[in-house]
Amino acid sequence: MPIPSNFSTPQRLSAKKRAFLQIQEWIIDGTLKPKEKLNDADLADALGVSRTPIREALQLLNSQGFVEMYPGVGTQVTAVNHEDITKILPPLSVLQALSSELVAGNLNQEVIHRLKEINQKFAEAIKTEDSFSALKYDEEFHQLIVDETKNPYITQAIEGLQPHVMRLYYYKAIILTESSIDEHERIIQALETGDKQTASDVTRINWIRAINEYFSEHK
Repeated sequence: MPIPSNFSTPQRLSAKKRAFLQIQEWIIDGTLKPKEKLNDADLADALGVSRTPIREALQLLNSQGFVEMYPGVGTQVTAVNHEDITKILPPLSVLQALSSELVAGNLNQEVIHRLKEINQKFAEAIKTEDSFSALKYDEEFHQLIVDETKNPYITQAIEGLQPHVMRLYYYKAIILTESSIDEHERIIQALETGDKQTASDVTRINWIRAINEYFSEHK
């Protein structure tokens, strides 16, 4: 189980949280491969913590579907099923659409300007085929809208789904295209004018479209 040494994690977090976030990141980006067996002692050494927070982190990752734990046998990274896109994006699209509906007409110009700025950077990344930056800007765009709801229940629900979206992206199940640029612009306009229905509808379309694009690529 090769583990990187050139990484950093926030030091103010608890050992369990730091371990959870780092191992999750390694699973998402493929550093830890699907079906790879995990050794808690190696992970503890790599992260500079004891084995207890590693085990607690792995239990949490197990509950979220990133690892599989077999008592008395071991722990391994879950396989990637590209068709899980049909299970993850529909509920996520509903939560994202609700977020847009709730904040439409209630955002100040500073937030609107920030959304426009992020979408411009997103557009540049798409056009230069910088897919990693595009993914980060897309996530930042939607997260800003979610944060403005000030609703911790929506935030927590999305936080449970978003890492799986990131993992599917890294494994080429989700593809970002120029269509999202225009959809982001329409979302911003609807948020600014207070058109709740359009904000909700376009946000949902923006998330669901990835399903159709995936299956059109894999006919």
